[in-house]
Amino acid sequence: MEIDTIKPIVYVETSVISYLTARSSRDLDMATYQEIIRAWWANARGTYKLVALVLVTVEDSAGDPDAAALRVAMLEGVSLLDATMEVEELSKSLITNNVIPRQAAGDVTHIAIAATSGVDYFVTWNFRHIANAAMRARIEDICRQAGYDPVVICTPNKLMDADHD
Repeated sequence: MEIDTIKPIVYVETSVISYLTARSSRDLDMATYQEIIRAWWANARGTYKLVALVLVTVEDSAGDPDAAALRVAMLEGVSLLDATMEVEELSKSLITNNVIPRQAAGDVTHIAIAATSGVDYFVTWNFRHIANAAMRARIEDICRQAGYDPVVICTPNKLMDADHD
């Protein structure tokens, strides 16, 4: 599904919403990520067309009911994308080519839907299987082999405007 818009399109992965809505952490790294995502989110809706996979609403609905309600509320106004046959095919290719392990099928689906939907950027805090420099070239190669331009995968701080405070 191609999305037609003037604003750059940003795919929002589950970890972004989780960090955005989590209680402030005492862990220094986690607290830093939370501050970054809150600053980014405050400006993102005006700067980008935000999209997510319908699966994100399912993932964000799990757990504590109050926390889940807050996560789902953050997705209000975010366009939700459906998985297609193309998504399934690209997902399968990423797994069968040992780019991403089978047990990380949810992560694969996020990557595949972003690539097949013509998304410009993919924001995540998932360093294990998505924002992983060691996997990046292999992800991009498989996307290209399947006929898709690879999406730019980054953390929210890498997608902030230069003049952002």
